[in-house]
Amino acid sequence: MIGAWLVHLFTASGIVFAFLAAASIFEHNYRAAFAWLAAQIAVDAVDGLLARRADVRTRIPWFDGAKLDDIIDYVAYVFVPALFVWRALIVPDAWSLPVAAAMLLSSAYGFSRTDAKTADHFFTGFPSYWNIAAFYLFVAEWPPAVNAAILLALAVLVFVPIRYVYPSRTPVRQTLTTVLGIGWAALMLLMLWQYPDIPSIVLLLSAVYPVYYAGLSLALNRR
Repeated sequence: MIGAWLVHLFTASGIVFAFLAAASIFEHNYRAAFAWLAAQIAVDAVDGLLARRADVRTRIPWFDGAKLDDIIDYVAYVFVPALFVWRALIVPDAWSLPVAAAMLLSSAYGFSRTDAKTADHFFTGFPSYWNIAAFYLFVAEWPPAVNAAILLALAVLVFVPIRYVYPSRTPVRQTLTTVLGIGWAALMLLMLWQYPDIPSIVLLLSAVYPVYYAGLSLALNRR
């Protein structure tokens, strides 16, 4: 049972990283904020595997680790990025609150769907990767109006019932998806370290995995 509780504690540590990211945003230290969010993603990437290996549902049946994970995911993947959009003004000033509200409300709907995560390991609707979207808009330094349009389009996609690949549990091309995902994560960390002097080639290479992910999701959804 101790091992199961340690896994839950490991999962719960993600909320602390999310808090530190939020604190960094208020201090206008956006690079540190994304570093803390990266730490939370690292926890989120492996805690499910650890939970299954520790058989936490059998050992502590009255504690819902999935609910804990959803709470942390909403804070780290939705609330903190929305706070960043509002605070960093990467969208037009007059649109900062409406765009942040669109992110928060659309994902509140998405997280509340009973089929948000399907039995065959897909996400339904845009899976609230707001932290990743916010990071790309931050480092690419596109015009604020373009950023607003992208974020609002993603908010709409939350309501479109396209099935998106669950990277760590997909039964289709899991090895390729994992290998590409690890390479992509390394490029994201490299860009965070290089910011604000990120070579264009690194930014372009980092886009390979998102394009692959979107293409695979759309192809499987059509099936």
